[in-house]
Amino acid sequence: MKQVLLDLQSGSIQVENVPVPTVTRGVVVENAYSLISAGTESSLINLAQQSLVGKAKARPDDVKKVLQKVGTDGPLSAYQQAMSRLSKPEPLGYSCAGTVVTTGSDDFEVGDRVACAGAGYAVHAEYVAVPRNLCVRIPDGVDFREAAFTTVGSIAMHGVRNAEVTVGENVAVIGLGLIGLLSVQILKAAGCRVIGIDIDREKLALAASLGADVVSNYDGLSERMNAFSPFGADAVVITAATRSSAPIEAAGRLVRDKGRVVVVGNIGMNVPRDIFYEKEAEVVVSRSYGPGRYDRNYEERGIDYPIYVRWTERRNMEAFLELVRQKRIDLDRLITHTFALDDAPEAYNLINTGKERFIGVLLQYSPNGSGASGTVTRLPEPDARGRKVPAGARTLGCIGAGVHAQSALYPHLTGLPVSLGGLATATGLSAHAVAKKYGFSYCTTDYHRILDDPDIDAVMIATRNDLHAPMAIDALHAGKDVFVEKPLATDIDGLGRIIGAWKESGQRLMVGFNRRHSPLARKMKEFFGNRATPAVLHYRVNAGQIPPGHWVHDDEQGGGMLISECCHFIDFMQYITGARPVQVYARAIEPTGTLRKYDNFQATLTFDDGSIGTVTYTTLGDRSYAKETVEVFCDNAVGRITDFRDLELRRDGKASREKRWLAQEKGFAEELLAFVKGEEPDFAGSVATTLATFAAWESIDTGTPQEIDLGQVGL
Repeated sequence: MKQVLLDLQSGSIQVENVPVPTVTRGVVVENAYSLISAGTESSLINLAQQSLVGKAKARPDDVKKVLQKVGTDGPLSAYQQAMSRLSKPEPLGYSCAGTVVTTGSDDFEVGDRVACAGAGYAVHAEYVAVPRNLCVRIPDGVDFREAAFTTVGSIAMHGVRNAEVTVGENVAVIGLGLIGLLSVQILKAAGCRVIGIDIDREKLALAASLGADVVSNYDGLSERMNAFSPFGADAVVITAATRSSAPIEAAGRLVRDKGRVVVVGNIGMNVPRDIFYEKEAEVVVSRSYGPGRYDRNYEERGIDYPIYVRWTERRNMEAFLELVRQKRIDLDRLITHTFALDDAPEAYNLINTGKERFIGVLLQYSPNGSGASGTVTRLPEPDARGRKVPAGARTLGCIGAGVHAQSALYPHLTGLPVSLGGLATATGLSAHAVAKKYGFSYCTTDYHRILDDPDIDAVMIATRNDLHAPMAIDALHAGKDVFVEKPLATDIDGLGRIIGAWKESGQRLMVGFNRRHSPLARKMKEFFGNRATPAVLHYRVNAGQIPPGHWVHDDEQGGGMLISECCHFIDFMQYITGARPVQVYARAIEPTGTLRKYDNFQATLTFDDGSIGTVTYTTLGDRSYAKETVEVFCDNAVGRITDFRDLELRRDGKASREKRWLAQEKGFAEELLAFVKGEEPDFAGSVATTLATFAAWESIDTGTPQEIDLGQVGL
């Protein structure tokens, strides 16, 4: 299928052939129309078109993160990670309408006409995969062109709801772009009197024709406002988009005592305190299109809110479409341009240059698509980067292409003695871009195509945590050797099923515990190779706080930082000691505010050779300080590794030290090479590590030490 993408390095708009997405918890929709959001999308394009210096100035917070990475990971690693993010194309669009062709939800049937919402879902593509709560049926009497406005309409709808207006109230709308003109019509449908304010005379005239009682530019606004409502506006809705704070200042002058100002557009927020203080006016920043926005349970999983949360995203979408059906909202006069999908670059050029006046710009899709509707796309020049693959080399298939895969794993693929077969990801755009970059033969959105490919004999799984176990099981049953990123499983049931599949298949399974493959780790292990006493180990991780909404915190998808990250450090202790963990006692800081229960903890492990090790994991430190420090003490000797850039070994008063200035040596390249060369992994050790994280979780919950027994899972 064809999809519009933005190249984040050049800022160019491209239309590429990518695999059709597969359905999960929602539906796959064949698009008829999608609406270009001139404000949101053009701002992203303008940012992408800037130089690296310009991007840095526009995103100072991101620059700060990169500089912190330089301090902990080294300049080369930080640069590679930053460029990896920029090399991934960005999907555009978040409002479209079409017909359901595949359904994974009881709410919809194949053939339903639907409107779809959501950045990353309702994109400009021939087919889109949309979760159930971001999809609504289109009522009879509403055509696809009108329905394509639903998401933007629900943004306007939510802004009006935040104004809490009632019948007969006087409302000012500042900014008469698309959302402003929709807001005017929604307010009129709610029985309000409306004054529309803008600097553009044509938009003022259009607002008047769409029902605004009074329109005005800023010249003479006070007089017109006084005539419209002598005591001021009951509410002001700001839908303008500008860096200036002039709209919020004007709103303060227009609103009445104890009135409400609702900010919908992206404007400067230098609020004049004196004006708002004297009127005791309220300022509300409207959050997109209703309750549920940014809630992963609502948007991704389709878990609805109870009806007392009356106007969710989905219900706002339905309400907007009902107003369109009742002819209370006129969209025909807002559609100024319609472009075919192949002409998308021309549409964005129109918006960015302003060579013609525009309001609503639609992309139209051919009724039968481009004819390319499969979940697999062959790339015209596989291995185009000049890789020399040895005769008889294994063929590798990969599943997943997230940030970690692209920054830590896939950059090493070109140096491996393997042929790159297929790459599977959840979205076609990601699959196509990454497969093309690294030289895969094909890309797909159905990972079973990788497992069913007889030419592929080894599979790498680098997906979200909850998919590791089921995909690894499928791959083992398909007769493939498996490399799966950590954690091996997020619960004991998944771990047990993996062990069963491993035993039945006879295939190799390696877990992505890369740190044991680091050259610095190997030197530390050799240093303590002939120890006569148990070791005492301390692994301290100054992780920094991960945003609460990140998927890794999700109990289902991520398992939290204890399950997701602590496994690394326990495995490292196993590697250094050559011993298995047999008991763990863990304690955690109780959650308060943004602190999560399993993000700040200490876990003390006892190993079967008498060694003990403590993992200290915290999100409370300064990110500019070293992230990882591991110390080992035994036989009158000390070893220390800091951020896998600095190794210090001491014995009998003599010290040696190695420093890596440009980049970390975390062992990613070495672990992948070991896998493709067929080295036998320590599968039992990986199971022991995984059990230890589960036991640490239980120890935190119960307050008691927990035993770690491989026998309980059949090893």
